[in-house]
This record gives sequence, C-alpha cells and structure tokens, in this order.
Amino acid sequence: MLVTEVSNALPGGSSLLRNEPVQARSSARLAGLLDAAAAVIDDIGFERLTTAMVAERAGASIGTVYRYFPDRIAVVEALAIRCTQRLGARFVEALDASGADTWQSGCDALIDLTAEMYRTEPGFRAIRFGDAGDTGSGDGEDRMAALGGAVGQVMRERFGLPDTEAISRAWTVLAESGHAVLARALADREHPDLDLVEAFRAMSHSYMGSVLAAA
Repeated sequence: MLVTEVSNALPGGSSLLRNEPVQARSSARLAGLLDAAAAVIDDIGFERLTTAMVAERAGASIGTVYRYFPDRIAVVEALAIRCTQRLGARFVEALDASGADTWQSGCDALIDLTAEMYRTEPGFRAIRFGDAGDTGSGDGEDRMAALGGAVGQVMRERFGLPDTEAISRAWTVLAESGHAVLARALADREHPDLDLVEAFRAMSHSYMGSVLAAA
C-alpha cells in the first residue's frame, strides 16, 4: 500500500494532512510516523497518544509531525484509513485462500481475517477511531459505511446476492458491530476470547440470513 493512498482517501480529499507526500522520501517519512503512532497506540491506547509521542517513537522532530498533521486526531484518523485499506485489500485474498463458495463462508473468511488483523496488525484498533464520540468528527461513521459497502459489493459479485438497500444496510451493521465485538474479543492478543468471536459469527449468519430471506 502506498502511503499516498492514505492522503487520497482522507475525508475531504487530503484535508487532514498539512502537506501531501509527493516524493518517495516524504512518503517514507509519513509511513514512519503512522508506524510510530501504531506502536504507541498498541502500548498505551489512543486516548493517551500525543504528537510528541509519535515524534519520539519515530525518531523525528515534533516539527516533522506538524508538517503533515495538524493534531493527534488527524494522526489517528490517517492510521485508521490505512488499516481500513489494508483490510479491504486482504479480504479478496482471504476469500481466494479460503475457497469460500457460499456467503456464509465468505462472512467467516472476513471475520477470521479481521480477528487476525486485530491480533497482528500494529495499531489496527485505530480502524474504529474517528467515530463522533471518539474524536468529534463523523469520519469514522463514513469509513465504516464505506467498508460495509465494499464488502457488500464483493459478496454480491462472488455469491450473487441481491443488491437492495436492506442488504447494503445489513453489511454496514455487521461492519460496525463486528469491529466493536472483535476489538473486545482480541483486547488480550495472547489470550483472545474465542467464544466471543464464535458468538459474533453465529449472529452474523443469523442476521444476514434473515435479511436475505426477506429480500
């Protein structure tokens, strides 16, 4: 994933960035700042993240951070977008690898992938940050709706599901609820709550099945 994709995907174009990375070195610097933010979030959580911590972890000056980001919220939102992009890119790969041939097995592949990324992807918990209650912006809500729409499109193309407003809404519901449940289930990466993961899997099958039956 190119770091410039992050700036292109930011709400309102690249308004969260003070300067877009137009050269390879600038892109690498921005990637390093996001990697540093991810590491700090994994260590202490996003609530305590500061731009000074990002600079220190990245081995950069605070001026370098402010060259790209106006505040800590913009750092977190950019990291969340990067995580969302990586999840979307790996979803199709996960479907191919799993040999999924039904929408239920497609759901399972997405759940397993998301759980694995919560366990292994630095800063992946940032994917849920940016909700209105977390940062004061509505960008997180738009991001989850976009993620649900992307998943719905893949599922329609793969498994021939109908294209209805109710089904599209259902994918958004599952994206929102899934990240809330899986973040809790994987809060302890070394000892994940697998029963909670399986409960969400069963709920997903039942809920989507009922929506499809009514379509």
